[in-house]
Amino acid sequence: MDRLGADVGQDDDWLDWLRGRLPADEGATSAAQQLASENDSTVVGGAQPVTRNGYPGFQVGVQTNYTVGHSIIPGTEGLRAKAQAVAVVQPRCDFDPDADPGKPVELDCDGRIVNIDPEDFEQDDLPDASVLFSVHLAE
Repeated sequence: MDRLGADVGQDDDWLDWLRGRLPADEGATSAAQQLASENDSTVVGGAQPVTRNGYPGFQVGVQTNYTVGHSIIPGTEGLRAKAQAVAVVQPRCDFDPDADPGKPVELDCDGRIVNIDPEDFEQDDLPDASVLFSVHLAE
């Protein structure tokens, strides 16, 4: 969100963020590492940009930090579980498709109206990221 805030009023592409055209790996790897660590797991490699159902997203591989342990299948006790996950970022806000990024823009974010004036903008003018975007697992 810091980068989006820095782009408002400075870069004509800031509305592209709200259309779902995100910069590659804008914190995706660190967010995946945070979630993996909360689940006693580790990200293997980094986040790879993907598109699912027209929405941008990121794919990561994860591996548990613990072994499978006692199992009825001989020889698997020391193995670690591995998985792939894809998270997509879906914009929640609608706005005039012809909006000028240099002029005030009204966003309708699932019924919550957010006004952004690039000429008189402060970082605190942006609502929480959860108002602007929905992030969910696609695979």
